[in-house]
Amino acid sequence: MNGGTKFTQYACAVLLILSSIALAFSMAFRNNDIEAGVLLYIAQAFLLAGSIFGLDYYVKKLSAVYGQAKRNQKQQPP
Repeated sequence: MNGGTKFTQYACAVLLILSSIALAFSMAFRNNDIEAGVLLYIAQAFLLAGSIFGLDYYVKKLSAVYGQAKRNQKQQPP
């Protein structure tokens, strides 16, 4: 993955989180209530943002473990 794609993913995740927080505060102050549709949007936005951050972390960890295993395999004599 190139740097532009990672930046786009992180920017989308951060914008989703910020828009959810802004929408929740605006609904709470304006209506003194947060409707079910807004809560659904907030839940979906947090889920998507969390999966973006979590998937990237998982891929990095997996590639580090796989790379270490490959290096160890090359170092062992036949």
